[in-house]
Amino acid sequence: MGDAHNSKTSQTNDSIAYWLDEKNSSSEENYKYNLGKAFNFALEAQNDSLKSKYFSKISYYYSVLGDSLQFRRSNKIALKLSEKMKDSNALANNHWDLAYFLEDIAIEDSAYYHFSQAEKIFKALKNDYSRARVLYNMALVQASVKDYTSSEITTIEAIELFKPLKKNYNLYMCYNNLGSVTNALKEYDKALEYYGKSLVYLDKSDKSNLNRFNVINNIGKVYHDKGQYSKALESFEQVISADSLNNKDARLYSIALSNYANSKNRLGDTVGVLSLLKKAIKIKDSINDTKSLATTYYEIAEYYLSKKDTVMALQYALNSKTISEQTSNNLRLLASLELLAELDPTNSSRYTQDYIRLNDSLLREERAVRNKFTRIRFETDEFIEQNELLTRQRQLWIGIAITLFVLAAFILITIDQRRKNQKLRFEQAQQKTNQEIFNLLLAQNKKVEEGKQLEKKRISEELHDGILGQMLGIRLILSGLNNKTDSDSVLKRSDLLKKLQGLEEEIRTISHELSRASQEKIHNFIVSIEELVKTIQDSSKMKCHFEYDQKIDWDQLKGDIKINIYRIVQESLQNCIKHAKATKVDLLFQSENEHVRIIISDNGVGFDQKKGKRGIGLKNINSRLEKLKGTYNIQSEIGQGTKVTVTIPCIMEEQAEPIHA
Repeated sequence: MGDAHNSKTSQTNDSIAYWLDEKNSSSEENYKYNLGKAFNFALEAQNDSLKSKYFSKISYYYSVLGDSLQFRRSNKIALKLSEKMKDSNALANNHWDLAYFLEDIAIEDSAYYHFSQAEKIFKALKNDYSRARVLYNMALVQASVKDYTSSEITTIEAIELFKPLKKNYNLYMCYNNLGSVTNALKEYDKALEYYGKSLVYLDKSDKSNLNRFNVINNIGKVYHDKGQYSKALESFEQVISADSLNNKDARLYSIALSNYANSKNRLGDTVGVLSLLKKAIKIKDSINDTKSLATTYYEIAEYYLSKKDTVMALQYALNSKTISEQTSNNLRLLASLELLAELDPTNSSRYTQDYIRLNDSLLREERAVRNKFTRIRFETDEFIEQNELLTRQRQLWIGIAITLFVLAAFILITIDQRRKNQKLRFEQAQQKTNQEIFNLLLAQNKKVEEGKQLEKKRISEELHDGILGQMLGIRLILSGLNNKTDSDSVLKRSDLLKKLQGLEEEIRTISHELSRASQEKIHNFIVSIEELVKTIQDSSKMKCHFEYDQKIDWDQLKGDIKINIYRIVQESLQNCIKHAKATKVDLLFQSENEHVRIIISDNGVGFDQKKGKRGIGLKNINSRLEKLKGTYNIQSEIGQGTKVTVTIPCIMEEQAEPIHA
């Protein structure tokens, strides 16, 4: 089922791409129909990311076709999806497309708002090229509402971005706009300078004669407005005498023709002016350049006024007014009303009032729009400043967090290292103590061995000096009495026999003692414990009673078990003295199943086990028992003494596993 769904999605995506491709359309009408199909397919798309991309493309294509209704529908969806997907680049482009559309239908404030939204996003994305292009469009909108100073500032801002990118054609357009706005501000020399730079950048990029002639026409307009009509004529003549310009760009040709005739008329040379102006009207009418027609009709009215033909001047002035109203050419409408007030004294008051009313209305609207532009730009700058502040704050908090993390890590590492060092020192101390106990056991073994040797020597001396000496004397006497039969000899032999019987008893006694000692054996480990108990007892007022299970050979326990038992007993007895303040302690060694059990009971002060804290002694005992896999249990009550029970697996030297009872 999943494969079927994926297949369907893929097929839909392929279909959208197919309908969007202009190659698959036979005509503009057919492409419009295909765009509609792409729109419907895109609505059904499940993937929001793809859906966003498709509606961005669809809205752009509808704007190119001039289908305002479908553009608004698709652009609205594209804006919503790109914002949802947080696709900043797509969102900026969708704002840009909408701004173009609104600019075309002369909704300047909304157009400026969406241009500024796109510029803000491109700035955040550090996309300088797109941002500069949007700034240029914003400057054009500002110029259209006569906010010339702001337009100049915005254009310069765009130029500063274009220059490092070496976008020469864009620089040509920017300087061309600077020439237009400074000319409108009557800064004619500055305008000429900007137009000159515009031509320089045009030469570096697209050396199109059409673009060049457009700038030259603008230069001629500056000279005309400056009153230098001869220089203006030179510029306009370059344009209208260009090869085949009438065919290549009829609109530019007609405007330059009209400008040329007007400058010629201002110089007082009226020869051929009317025919040139009528020719311009014919061309403009053929290409449906209605808005520009109002200017040429106005120029013909001026021509007739210069000829003192007020009737014809009034007729063309009225034509200029009518066309200006139809095309919303308010600048030309104001000029027409002003001229009509001069040409028609009867209606002069009405025309003057209409002029004042329109001029005031335009000034209010332009002021309101400029204020909106300022507010939009201020809000954008404020938003950027807030973002930058938030970014700095976020960076500061991240820096603090990292510092705290590093500090915490350093503290933890230091604590851990100290703990390891303490553990190492503790283990070294334990090892040293164990070595001391081991040396003590070795010394005890040596003493026992020396005792054995002394005992052997004593027995040897007893046998040699006592028994053997007596037996030698008896043997010699008996040898002398063997041949005698008198009564004295018989009595002596009888006494000597009794002595032999006594020696026999003595030898038997010694033999029995040696046999019993052999059977009982001497426990070196137990002797060490007994000496420890005696030492503790002698050095304190505490009485110690020690018992051990004789069924087990304590000497055969593994060395580390004996060493740790010795240390545990020593630690516990010291606790009885220092903490328990006991006067009596019982020490019991037991064996049970596979374990040995050490029980230390005292009659000390005891303690509350719930509140009692573990001292270093108990920690040491616990550490030793962990190594031996042993356990311990403490039973204590205040005033009732303490009982410590230690249980350790019983492992003998020759055994790999614990013994079984």
